[in-house]
This record gives sequence, C-alpha cells and structure tokens, in this order.
Amino acid sequence: MTYAQRADQFRALHRTGEPLLLPNAWDHASAAALAHGGFPAIGTTSLGVAAAAGKADAMGGTREETLRLARGLARLPALITVDIEGGFGERPQEVAALAAELVRAGVVGVNIEDGRPDGTLADTAVTCELIRAVKETAPDLFVNARTDTYWLHAGGEGETERRADAYRQAGADGLFVPGLQDEKVIAGLVEGMADVPLNILFASGALTYRRLAELGVRRVSSGSLLFRAALHGAVEAARSIAGGLAVPDGMPSYADAQALSAAYGKGD
Repeated sequence: MTYAQRADQFRALHRTGEPLLLPNAWDHASAAALAHGGFPAIGTTSLGVAAAAGKADAMGGTREETLRLARGLARLPALITVDIEGGFGERPQEVAALAAELVRAGVVGVNIEDGRPDGTLADTAVTCELIRAVKETAPDLFVNARTDTYWLHAGGEGETERRADAYRQAGADGLFVPGLQDEKVIAGLVEGMADVPLNILFASGALTYRRLAELGVRRVSSGSLLFRAALHGAVEAARSIAGGLAVPDGMPSYADAQALSAAYGKGD
C-alpha cells in the first residue's frame, strides 16, 4: 500500500459510522500491544513520550525522542499519528521540515497545538502559518489542529470557534479541543465545521464515547490516560506483592510481552 493510500485510509476512519477511537502510546511496546489489540490507528501521547525520557511535557524538548519513536511505530500494522506539541520549532520551515521527516517515516498524521508552556495561547496567525507550512510541504499528512482554549482556560467567549475556523481555513484536516465537555459547544462546533472532523479528549467520569458519538464527534482520543493507567497499575502490582495480595489477572505473560517485538519485523 502506498503512503497516499494509507493517508486516505486514515482520513476515512474519521468518516465511518462510529468515531475513531484513537488510543495513545508512549513507547514501542505500548504501541505494539495496541496494534495487537486490534486498533487500526494509534497516536502518541506527548506526556508519555516526555516522561519516559525524563523530560517535561509541552516544553518543546522532545523532538528527537518523538521522531525516533515515530520511525519505529510507522513499521507497525497500524496507522500512526504523532503529537508534535507546538511543532518543535519557532519557524514555519522548521516545523515543515519535521513534517517531511515524519512522512518519510510513514506517519500519516500529526497533532499541533496552540498552547504554550507559559499557559498562554499562541497568536492565531502564528499557528495558521505553521499549519500552512506543514500542508504545503506534506499535503497528504492529516493535520489535527489542537486549540487549548478549554485546556488552559484561556481566551474569551467565542475564542474556540474563532480559532477553529481560522485553522480550518489554513488547511487543518481536523480540530482537537481537549478539555471540552460542554455538549452545547460540542454540537455547535460539529454543526459549524461539518467538513472538518472534531476530536475530543476522553475524560473519565465525563461524556462517554457513546454520548460523544451522538453529538457528532468524529474522533475520541485517550491522551495520556493509558500511560497514567500503566503507571498506576505498576505501582498497585508492587503494593500487592508487598501486601501478600494477588496481582490482577489477565496480564500479558513474559512470552506475550517478548512477542510484541515481532510486530516491528526485521527493522532496526
């Protein structure tokens, strides 16, 4: 299958009868396990990638780790989209160069966000310039434009809609609004941007996958949830051992975990 065919396949996953449930991996093993679990598309979580490298999330310091991981994940029997934070570069040409490298690796999508490390939002025009640069360099790459208006509680009334429209006009293929759980706002975005699929971050105890589907959401991401669940599970398993309790059933065996490497074939 050619790159263009895989990119089209990824786009099509946003237009099926159900929203694309996108689990987010943080390393080769977690991605291979998700692919083995039957998920056709897998994203990366910037928090998980950064934390696994001993770095802070959203600070722009994990470009090389992200690229190295992406090159490996693209060998999996799944479609891969990568979180590139704010683009890992200040200049459009730097972000476009990263996009070109990801395409060469076989990655079919990216998330690019307008939130900044100081808790503010990037100027809309700056983010639009980055989106345009990426699309000009890698037209088949699915650009999921993330606005952090709700995540950072930044911007006034109507700011989400304004940025969404600007990013769509700049060429974004999808819109991601993490932290948004207001049904009225979600329905309004779906109606106002029918040609651009809306991505919502799943939040435990909030809107369910089924309810998000009913509202017209086309993509539901797990974000850092799976990474945090894995950390929690590891600590709880250790405590169970110390407390003389049984560890949870259903965990992969040593052989199961070892076999995950086979998903990567004979590559480096």
